[in-house]
Amino acid sequence: MGETRVVRRFLVVTAFFAAPGLFAVAFTGRHELHAAINAALPVVCDPLFRYGTHLADGLVPTGIAVLLLLTSTWRRFLMLGLSTAISALVVQFLKRNVFGDMLRPVEHLASMPELRLIDGVELNHHFSFPSGHSTAAYAMCLALAVLSGRVRWAGWLAVGAAFMAFSRVYLSQHFTEDILAGAFLGTVTAWAVHRWLYGQAMMDRTGLDRRPVGLLAQKK
Repeated sequence: MGETRVVRRFLVVTAFFAAPGLFAVAFTGRHELHAAINAALPVVCDPLFRYGTHLADGLVPTGIAVLLLLTSTWRRFLMLGLSTAISALVVQFLKRNVFGDMLRPVEHLASMPELRLIDGVELNHHFSFPSGHSTAAYAMCLALAVLSGRVRWAGWLAVGAAFMAFSRVYLSQHFTEDILAGAFLGTVTAWAVHRWLYGQAMMDRTGLDRRPVGLLAQKK
Protein backbone atom coordinates (compact mmCIF):
# COMPACT_ATOMS: atom_id res chain seq x y z
CA MET A 1 0.00 0.00 0.00
CA GLY A 2 2.85 2.40 0.87
CA GLU A 3 4.55 1.82 -2.46
CA THR A 4 1.30 2.60 -4.27
CA ARG A 5 1.08 6.06 -2.65
CA VAL A 6 4.73 6.68 -3.49
CA VAL A 7 4.24 5.74 -7.13
CA ARG A 8 1.10 7.88 -7.33
CA ARG A 9 2.93 10.95 -6.02
CA PHE A 10 5.77 10.41 -8.48
CA LEU A 11 3.31 10.14 -11.38
CA VAL A 12 1.40 13.27 -10.33
CA VAL A 13 4.54 15.40 -10.12
CA THR A 14 5.80 13.94 -13.40
CA ALA A 15 2.51 14.81 -15.12
CA PHE A 16 2.73 18.34 -13.70
CA PHE A 17 6.07 18.89 -15.43
CA ALA A 18 5.23 16.97 -18.60
CA ALA A 19 1.92 18.72 -19.36
CA PRO A 20 3.44 22.09 -20.41
CA GLY A 21 6.01 20.27 -22.53
CA LEU A 22 3.35 18.22 -24.28
CA PHE A 23 1.29 21.35 -24.92
CA ALA A 24 4.31 23.20 -26.31
CA VAL A 25 5.27 20.30 -28.58
CA ALA A 26 1.71 20.01 -29.87
CA PHE A 27 1.36 23.68 -30.77
CA THR A 28 4.92 24.83 -31.56
CA GLY A 29 7.38 23.75 -34.23
CA ARG A 30 10.33 21.77 -32.87
CA HIS A 31 12.90 24.31 -34.06
CA GLU A 32 10.93 27.28 -32.79
CA LEU A 33 10.38 25.65 -29.41
CA HIS A 34 14.01 24.64 -28.99
CA ALA A 35 15.26 28.08 -29.98
CA ALA A 36 12.80 29.76 -27.60
CA ILE A 37 13.89 27.60 -24.66
CA ASN A 38 17.53 28.20 -25.52
CA ALA A 39 17.08 31.99 -25.63
CA ALA A 40 15.07 32.17 -22.41
CA LEU A 41 17.60 30.52 -20.10
CA PRO A 42 20.36 32.51 -18.34
CA VAL A 43 24.04 31.72 -18.88
CA VAL A 44 24.52 31.37 -15.12
CA CYS A 45 22.74 28.01 -15.30
CA ASP A 46 25.31 26.51 -17.66
CA PRO A 47 27.47 24.72 -15.02
CA LEU A 48 24.42 23.37 -13.19
CA PHE A 49 23.05 21.64 -16.27
CA ARG A 50 26.43 20.78 -17.79
CA TYR A 51 27.44 18.71 -14.77
CA GLY A 52 24.00 17.80 -13.47
CA THR A 53 23.15 15.94 -16.66
CA HIS A 54 25.72 13.26 -15.76
CA LEU A 55 23.50 12.08 -12.91
CA ALA A 56 21.53 10.25 -15.61
CA ASP A 57 24.57 8.61 -17.16
CA GLY A 58 24.46 4.83 -17.17
CA LEU A 59 27.24 4.60 -14.56
CA VAL A 60 25.10 6.20 -11.85
CA PRO A 61 22.20 3.68 -11.83
CA THR A 62 24.75 0.91 -12.35
CA GLY A 63 26.68 2.03 -9.28
CA ILE A 64 23.51 2.25 -7.18
CA ALA A 65 22.43 -1.20 -8.36
CA VAL A 66 25.80 -2.68 -7.36
CA LEU A 67 25.49 -1.02 -3.95
CA LEU A 68 22.03 -2.52 -3.49
CA LEU A 69 23.34 -5.92 -4.55
CA LEU A 70 26.00 -5.76 -1.85
CA THR A 71 23.96 -4.24 0.96
CA SER A 72 20.26 -4.87 0.38
CA THR A 73 17.79 -7.54 -0.79
CA TRP A 74 17.14 -9.19 -4.13
CA ARG A 75 13.80 -7.39 -4.42
CA ARG A 76 15.29 -3.94 -3.94
CA PHE A 77 18.22 -4.71 -6.24
CA LEU A 78 15.89 -5.98 -8.95
CA MET A 79 13.57 -2.99 -8.59
CA LEU A 80 16.31 -0.61 -9.65
CA GLY A 81 18.36 -3.00 -11.77
CA LEU A 82 15.50 -4.22 -13.95
CA SER A 83 13.90 -0.77 -14.28
CA THR A 84 17.06 0.83 -15.62
CA ALA A 85 18.38 -2.14 -17.60
CA ILE A 86 15.13 -2.96 -19.42
CA SER A 87 14.39 0.68 -20.22
CA ALA A 88 17.97 1.12 -21.52
CA LEU A 89 17.62 -1.86 -23.85
CA VAL A 90 14.27 -0.63 -25.16
CA VAL A 91 15.48 2.91 -25.75
CA GLN A 92 18.58 1.76 -27.61
CA PHE A 93 16.49 -0.53 -29.80
CA LEU A 94 14.15 2.35 -30.65
CA LYS A 95 17.02 4.75 -31.30
CA ARG A 96 18.87 2.46 -33.66
CA ASN A 97 16.16 0.41 -35.33
CA VAL A 98 13.00 2.51 -35.39
CA PHE A 99 14.01 6.19 -35.16
CA GLY A 100 17.57 5.92 -36.44
CA ASP A 101 17.13 8.87 -38.83
CA MET A 102 16.23 11.35 -36.07
CA LEU A 103 19.05 13.90 -35.82
CA ARG A 104 20.11 15.93 -32.78
CA PRO A 105 19.65 19.72 -32.56
CA VAL A 106 23.21 20.47 -33.70
CA GLU A 107 22.30 19.03 -37.09
CA HIS A 108 19.51 21.62 -37.39
CA LEU A 109 21.59 24.75 -36.85
CA ALA A 110 20.55 26.12 -40.24
CA SER A 111 16.99 26.37 -38.89
CA MET A 112 18.17 27.79 -35.54
CA PRO A 113 21.00 30.22 -36.43
CA GLU A 114 20.86 32.04 -33.08
CA LEU A 115 21.22 28.89 -30.99
CA ARG A 116 23.64 29.34 -28.09
CA LEU A 117 25.79 26.27 -27.51
CA ILE A 118 27.43 25.53 -24.16
CA ASP A 119 31.22 25.65 -24.05
CA GLY A 120 32.90 22.36 -23.24
CA VAL A 121 29.91 20.19 -24.15
CA GLU A 122 30.62 17.58 -26.82
CA LEU A 123 27.43 17.44 -28.87
CA ASN A 124 26.08 14.24 -30.32
CA HIS A 125 24.69 14.28 -33.85
CA HIS A 126 22.57 11.15 -34.29
CA PHE A 127 20.02 8.91 -32.53
CA SER A 128 18.05 11.76 -31.01
CA PHE A 129 14.73 10.05 -30.28
CA PRO A 130 14.00 9.05 -27.59
CA SER A 131 16.40 10.49 -25.03
CA GLY A 132 18.40 7.80 -23.26
CA HIS A 133 19.37 10.09 -20.38
CA SER A 134 15.73 11.00 -19.77
CA THR A 135 14.75 7.34 -19.85
CA ALA A 136 17.46 6.48 -17.32
CA ALA A 137 16.57 9.44 -15.10
CA TYR A 138 12.91 8.50 -14.79
CA ALA A 139 13.46 4.75 -14.46
CA MET A 140 16.11 5.32 -11.78
CA CYS A 141 14.18 7.98 -9.84
CA LEU A 142 10.88 6.09 -9.79
CA ALA A 143 12.71 2.96 -8.65
CA LEU A 144 14.45 4.96 -5.91
CA ALA A 145 11.11 6.45 -4.88
CA VAL A 146 9.69 2.95 -4.43
CA LEU A 147 12.76 1.89 -2.45
CA SER A 148 12.53 4.96 -0.21
CA GLY A 149 8.90 4.21 0.67
CA ARG A 150 8.35 7.90 1.39
CA VAL A 151 5.75 9.99 -0.42
CA ARG A 152 7.66 13.24 0.09
CA TRP A 153 10.81 11.77 -1.37
CA ALA A 154 8.84 10.56 -4.38
CA GLY A 155 7.90 14.13 -5.24
CA TRP A 156 11.47 15.37 -4.96
CA LEU A 157 12.80 12.44 -6.97
CA ALA A 158 10.31 13.30 -9.72
CA VAL A 159 11.63 16.87 -9.65
CA GLY A 160 15.16 15.50 -9.93
CA ALA A 161 14.20 13.34 -12.90
CA ALA A 162 12.64 16.37 -14.60
CA PHE A 163 15.85 18.34 -14.01
CA MET A 164 18.02 15.61 -15.53
CA ALA A 165 15.71 15.26 -18.52
CA PHE A 166 15.48 19.01 -19.11
CA SER A 167 19.26 19.30 -18.98
CA ARG A 168 19.35 17.46 -22.31
CA VAL A 169 17.34 20.24 -23.96
CA TYR A 170 19.31 22.94 -22.19
CA LEU A 171 22.56 21.47 -23.53
CA SER A 172 21.03 21.06 -27.03
CA GLN A 173 21.58 17.32 -26.93
CA HIS A 174 17.87 16.67 -27.53
CA PHE A 175 14.61 18.24 -28.59
CA THR A 176 11.70 18.50 -26.15
CA GLU A 177 9.81 15.58 -27.69
CA ASP A 178 12.89 13.40 -27.21
CA ILE A 179 12.95 13.92 -23.44
CA LEU A 180 9.17 13.54 -23.13
CA ALA A 181 9.34 10.17 -24.88
CA GLY A 182 12.27 9.13 -22.69
CA ALA A 183 10.43 10.20 -19.54
CA PHE A 184 7.40 8.16 -20.58
CA LEU A 185 9.47 5.10 -21.40
CA GLY A 186 11.49 5.20 -18.18
CA THR A 187 8.41 5.79 -16.03
CA VAL A 188 6.35 3.04 -17.64
CA THR A 189 9.18 0.54 -17.35
CA ALA A 190 9.79 1.24 -13.66
CA TRP A 191 6.03 1.20 -12.99
CA ALA A 192 5.71 -2.21 -14.68
CA VAL A 193 8.67 -3.61 -12.72
CA HIS A 194 7.11 -2.31 -9.50
CA ARG A 195 3.76 -3.90 -10.33
CA TRP A 196 5.50 -7.23 -10.92
CA LEU A 197 7.91 -7.26 -7.97
CA TYR A 198 5.44 -5.87 -5.45
CA GLY A 199 2.36 -7.72 -6.69
CA GLN A 200 0.80 -10.35 -4.47
CA ALA A 201 2.31 -13.32 -6.30
CA MET A 202 5.86 -11.98 -6.02
CA MET A 203 5.43 -10.65 -2.49
CA ASP A 204 4.82 -14.22 -1.37
CA ARG A 205 8.29 -15.17 -2.59
CA THR A 206 10.24 -14.53 0.57
CA GLY A 207 13.52 -15.44 -1.12
CA LEU A 208 13.43 -12.04 -2.83
CA ASP A 209 13.74 -10.40 0.57
CA ARG A 210 17.04 -12.10 1.33
CA ARG A 211 20.39 -10.44 0.84
CA PRO A 212 22.30 -11.62 -2.26
CA VAL A 213 25.66 -11.43 -0.52
CA GLY A 214 24.26 -13.48 2.37
CA LEU A 215 23.07 -16.17 -0.04
CA LEU A 216 26.50 -16.37 -1.64
CA ALA A 217 28.12 -16.69 1.75
CA GLN A 218 25.78 -19.54 2.68
CA LYS A 219 26.71 -21.44 -0.46
CA LYS A 220 30.35 -21.28 0.47
